[in-house]
Amino acid sequence: MWREEIGIGEEGEEAENGASCKRRDWYQKGIAYWEGVEASVDGVLGGYGLVNDADVKGSEAFLKPLLLDRFGSGARHPVALDCGSGIGRVTKNLLLRYFNEVDLVEPVSHFLEAAREKLTTDKDNSDHKAINFYCVPLQEFTPEVGRYDVIWIQWCIGQLPDDDFLSFFKRAKVGLKPNGFFVVKENTARSGFVLDKEDNSITRSDSYFKELFKQCGLHLYRTKDQKGFPEELFPVKMYALVTDKRRGSNNGRGKTQQHKPAVIKS
Repeated sequence: MWREEIGIGEEGEEAENGASCKRRDWYQKGIAYWEGVEASVDGVLGGYGLVNDADVKGSEAFLKPLLLDRFGSGARHPVALDCGSGIGRVTKNLLLRYFNEVDLVEPVSHFLEAAREKLTTDKDNSDHKAINFYCVPLQEFTPEVGRYDVIWIQWCIGQLPDDDFLSFFKRAKVGLKPNGFFVVKENTARSGFVLDKEDNSITRSDSYFKELFKQCGLHLYRTKDQKGFPEELFPVKMYALVTDKRRGSNNGRGKTQQHKPAVIKS
């Protein structure tokens, strides 16, 4: 599939040039799709704004024990990175409640400007602030070394082909503090993958994700299924990933059902 879509595996100079064009087109089409979407909760959630509350509650229930397990209860100045931040929905509703500083990275400029406008004028969290707003796609982003306790990646990694997925995580690992971790929260396919030609994204299965995580040199610390979403949506899974081999409890495994595709972005 990736050979067809972006030319992975093609050989020779002409093939390499063609692959480069295919890859550029892949990303440009994805950006163009989201540039046509309203900068609102309902817009970035693909018309399913009603899942916002359940999403935040599920994420919080996953995040809180992880922070305690990895960092304890001592005084800290925690920092998070919100990848594919969209309009700052996750930053505002979740991350700023647990982190003193949050950086946002988002390639769609009008989403990021909406996030900046909201988060820099909101005085409710004076000790918890959005600091940096990076208008950069993940395949081109490298975080500051050792800055982040948590790198949060939700409903955006499907825009990256496998090779850029691997490259991103290998680069991003340097951004973690000691005991820091990734959280990946994504739609999951029942098996294999589902390709969405409308926004040029891929929904991977649980086993597909786990194989890629392994290739990234990451270890699965904990997983949990998101509950309370409409049945017509893809199942959503949360993964906590670490660079060391110490593992946490695995919980929240649910039944596998067949679901229709739906586009959701953070």
